[in-house]
Amino acid sequence: MAIKNDATVLAFEKKLVPSDGYLYGTNWNERSTSNSMPLKLIEKSVRGTISNRLKPAVQNDPLKLNAEVEKPNLQKVDACALGEGQDTLRLSFTLKVLGGVDKPSASNGPNFNESYPKVAQAYIEQEGFNELAKRYASNIANGRYLWRNRVGAEKIEVIVNTGDDTPLTFDAKQFSLRNFDSSNPELQTLTNKIADALSGKLAYLLITVDAYALVGKAQEVYPSEELVLDKGKGDKSKILYHVNDVAAMHSQKIGNALRTIDTWYPDFDEAEIGPIAIEPYGAVTNLGKAFRTPKEKADFYTLFDRFALGEKLADKNQEHYVMAVLVRGGVFGQSGKD
Repeated sequence: MAIKNDATVLAFEKKLVPSDGYLYGTNWNERSTSNSMPLKLIEKSVRGTISNRLKPAVQNDPLKLNAEVEKPNLQKVDACALGEGQDTLRLSFTLKVLGGVDKPSASNGPNFNESYPKVAQAYIEQEGFNELAKRYASNIANGRYLWRNRVGAEKIEVIVNTGDDTPLTFDAKQFSLRNFDSSNPELQTLTNKIADALSGKLAYLLITVDAYALVGKAQEVYPSEELVLDKGKGDKSKILYHVNDVAAMHSQKIGNALRTIDTWYPDFDEAEIGPIAIEPYGAVTNLGKAFRTPKEKADFYTLFDRFALGEKLADKNQEHYVMAVLVRGGVFGQSGKD
């Protein structure tokens, strides 16, 4: 009789721990100096135009349409931009990398507790987290965490400090967002550091990242937008994130960019959207689609239940995916009623 995953309480702490990202303004030619100024949010009150989709009865009646578009669409929004003498955005954050993925933070399954540590340690000995580490390092080098700020930037430079004497410097435009084929000595150095930390050879690794994007003088930049569920009438329609008056990006948004390494999902070639974030069901919310479904036996839980109890998966890529979800962390217990 096949052994089942008997852990009804099961949780893993995340092993990549990014801080919030802080936004500063500077000039490209002065980026090597410390001459950066924290960017503050600006509140704007604007009179917008009616542009939402109207009911057919209004659309087809010129008088009603004119009456509708004459109404003022008053809005109060947050915005953020470089100063008039600044042409470069600097985004700064830190990333802590931890080991111990072979030890759940909580687990109550006797069969699972006996089997999983051996399987995880075998993966660490065989793979050393080299494939995952290379992908995480590539996403640090390519500046994926700049999100919308990356679009239209003339130049992007990423300075990474891992605690050694010499910081690592990357030209982000030389690293693709669509694959992880790029390589150079600096990327290999960063890869080795991350792999050693995930494998437990280092107690921990703290990485400091400064990304510089030449976006143009006084151009608008994009911190995270806050999700406000209880907006009252007359409140701001857009609220941006800040910490102590410094425009900022959520740590969750940076973490999502760093773990956008999944090129192993079934429809990768057909979808033509490149890597997706590591998620148990391969969820891509802006497309409203799950790319890893239980029906295709490609979701995390199907693969993990087999992998954790010592069953061999179809290929190494499935093992990489399972371990990447565990690095992401989460609560993975199952109902004891089944």
